Amino acid sequence: MQSIKSSISSQGRGVVLSNLDQDLDSRVDLSIVVPCYNEEAVIPIFLTTIEPILKSLDLSYELVFVNDGSRDNTLGVLQQAKLDYPQIRIINFSRNFGKEAALSAGIDFADGKALIPMDVDLQDPPELIPEMVRIWREDGIDVVLAKRTDRSKDSFFKRWSANFFYRLNNKISVNRIPENVGDFRLVSRRCVEAIKLMGETQRFMKGIFAWVGFKTHTIEYQRDERQAGQTSFNAWKLWNLALEGITSFSTAPLRVWLYVGLVAWCLSIFYGSWIILRTLIYGVDLPGYASMFTAILFLGSTQLIVLGVIGEYIGRIYLESKGRPLYIVEDEY
Repeated sequence: MQSIKSSISSQGRGVVLSNLDQDLDSRVDLSIVVPCYNEEAVIPIFLTTIEPILKSLDLSYELVFVNDGSRDNTLGVLQQAKLDYPQIRIINFSRNFGKEAALSAGIDFADGKALIPMDVDLQDPPELIPEMVRIWREDGIDVVLAKRTDRSKDSFFKRWSANFFYRLNNKISVNRIPENVGDFRLVSRRCVEAIKLMGETQRFMKGIFAWVGFKTHTIEYQRDERQAGQTSFNAWKLWNLALEGITSFSTAPLRVWLYVGLVAWCLSIFYGSWIILRTLIYGVDLPGYASMFTAILFLGSTQLIVLGVIGEYIGRIYLESKGRPLYIVEDEY
């Protein structure tokens, strides 16, 4: 039987995915990938909610939980749950590596013909899973996206910042990210294998999911409130994630300063010519200390911003050049 790995061949500078179906018979039908960080309170609720839904599908399935270095008893709760739910697999990190790394590990370890990443807090409703599976099986769709239609429960700042990020990213990046679509989606095995070929350690999974392409269908839903526990995401983490997304798939923040410099150069040439012409006609004026001070502050601040943008990209190069693993698995249960 031909393996998945041997069916991935390179042609030129691209990659050809072929004959993947020959290896699918040995796999479970569906993998649910669930990153967890300090989620001991909500795991039992998640399992009692999703298990009847998965059993109703009449498919073989597995639940791949990735414990991302939780500081509470998340691992113990998962180990106890595994006694009642044999379909559970537990990937336990040696420390907290972040959600993007946990999601990547779930993708690496999941064995299903299709894979659905989702949060354990049940804000993404498991009731959508049967419809996702139907579209994948009956229509031959590789990616089924779940799009939020209502963000009224979010704060004004979160709604505004999310809308600004999607608009900015899709303006400056060739790789368009679907708006109001999170990690909750169904992806086929060949899509998963394409994602696993992407070797960067500084990862923005929404961008990676979008970059690989494939046939895509979108279904809409309204997101619920978190069922228990507290979210580990805050404004600072969301800001860093947004920076990761922009710098991962676009060089526009670097390129824009070329145009800013060209505009400033043209204005300075025009203004310098005007000063020379005015001096020749009207004589020498008193020096303008205020305007000079303002110009120096403006140009100095601009240079610092440019250095900061360049630093973001150099930092990515520095981190990638180390070649460190994306995550370390301490145990697998």
